[in-house]
Amino acid sequence: MTGVEMENAAPGRHAELPGVRLWFTDSGGEGPPVVLLHPNTGTSAIWEKQIPALAEAGFRAIAFDRRGWGRSLCMPETGPQPGSIAGDLDALVDHLGLQRFHLLGVAGGGFAALDYAAWRRERLLSLVVAASYGQFIEPEIQAVFQRLNTPDFQRLPGELRELGPTFRGFDPEGTARWAAIEHGARQPDAVAQPLRSPNTYAKLGGVACPVLVLAAGADLYAPPALMHRWAAHLPAHEWEVLPEAGHAINWEQPEAFNARVIAFLRGGA
Repeated sequence: MTGVEMENAAPGRHAELPGVRLWFTDSGGEGPPVVLLHPNTGTSAIWEKQIPALAEAGFRAIAFDRRGWGRSLCMPETGPQPGSIAGDLDALVDHLGLQRFHLLGVAGGGFAALDYAAWRRERLLSLVVAASYGQFIEPEIQAVFQRLNTPDFQRLPGELRELGPTFRGFDPEGTARWAAIEHGARQPDAVAQPLRSPNTYAKLGGVACPVLVLAAGADLYAPPALMHRWAAHLPAHEWEVLPEAGHAINWEQPEAFNARVIAFLRGGA
């Protein structure tokens, strides 16, 4: 599905929120809402393979561009900057009149999803975190991540860091489409939004909803062994690894990703 087709399936518009004109897409419908948090790479367009599948499965799929990414516009005259992703999410949820919803975050979106889940536990039906080291400040997580995320690694092209070798080798069109989304994703003057509070093992004790943790077998940022370290501190969770997927797990293996997520959401609805 192209970006144009996705926007036809999930009309986009701006929400006037404190400090930001937040661009979001909403498939509509009466089904349980699912809010999607995009990675540090990409925008809400990165969900173009998930939104139609979720809508077809009976869910209301909502995705937004983070402040400073894509079409969302910082508005200093209406609120403090840079805000937090969790704060913008909460404001959007209020704007849309949602009561309870499912939350799904991939990679950097997973950082914010965990942050929100520990803060607004009463609002979540369930939580899915995929391909993310969680930005935990725990020394063991930081030590492993720093050994993986070296200066030489960061100098590699984004496609080599983010996409698994199987996907890059066998899907050149998908690779090119991912690169096109990423190329124009982050605005030149965008400031990264901090978490409301640092992610810690202790903080996970505040996550009360059902949780699915999805790891990617070929993820160079957050390999399964690293994700398993923090996931073990959740009160309870389901765990699965998608073999051969890289960091862009939902983009590379949409059929397997969608099937596993939808099955989990139906169980937690």
